[in-house]
Amino acid sequence: MLVQEILAIDIGATKLAVARVTSDGVIEKQSSTPTEADNGEELFDKLLSLSKEVLGEVEVEGCGVGSAGPMSNHGEEISPLNIPQWRNFPLRLKLSEALGLPVILDNDAKAVALGEGWKGAASGQQNYLAMVVSTGIGGGLVLDGRLVEGEMGNAGHIGHVNVQSDGPLCLCGSSGCLEAVASGAAIEKETGRPAVEASEEIKIRSGYFVGKAISIAVNLLNVSTVLIGGSVALGFGSVFINKVRSTAEDFCGLDFTQNLQINYVGLKEEAPLIGAAAIWLNAKGT
Repeated sequence: MLVQEILAIDIGATKLAVARVTSDGVIEKQSSTPTEADNGEELFDKLLSLSKEVLGEVEVEGCGVGSAGPMSNHGEEISPLNIPQWRNFPLRLKLSEALGLPVILDNDAKAVALGEGWKGAASGQQNYLAMVVSTGIGGGLVLDGRLVEGEMGNAGHIGHVNVQSDGPLCLCGSSGCLEAVASGAAIEKETGRPAVEASEEIKIRSGYFVGKAISIAVNLLNVSTVLIGGSVALGFGSVFINKVRSTAEDFCGLDFTQNLQINYVGLKEEAPLIGAAAIWLNAKGT
């Protein structure tokens, strides 16, 4: 079988990452740049320049984009809460026109879910939740072997499950959301220091809230596997994941929840870009 390449793009609140990924899941070349710009067009130009740099003279079959959310019209426009430069921004169309490539765009956490099912720790599994705990918090759900889309393509926004009744205001307009208490942005807002410098107490508290949110999803959807990625979660290590597990166990009492497995994503730091490639392949039906 001929191995082709895909342009994979990960849109995050702190960095834009682009890679060429083979159709069998190997990253050939990648680069990144900070998500910093005065306006939406300037940010788009940075992304376009980075994409062209990674592409070089190589022909790819298409482009998959995983972006922070939310989005509208199943990826036609994006309005990432932590990227204020883009509001109702038609990123998919603009990229397609500028690169001369077909482009498929979806939520970044849904991308991770697809990538983990393709080449990661969920390979062969039919029911699981993948989470990204980074600057923001998102989720992607696979039920009965299918990625869950929802009305506008935004299914899985576990970052906006309420986990603290008297919690702080969230960028979404609600309060007490998981993202408002456990994300990298929330931790930095509270402590005045980046999440990478968080104390053990903060890591444990973040793990508690993530575990509480997971228990809600597990009781509602009967998934038995949860995989967690994102720079904050991966950086917090064992003290975080152990608290996630113990908290979810405390809040999951029904018999069907007792085989719950919670682990870090198998693809580790490569999960977002492998996931972006998986978006393209999933849309193609391959």
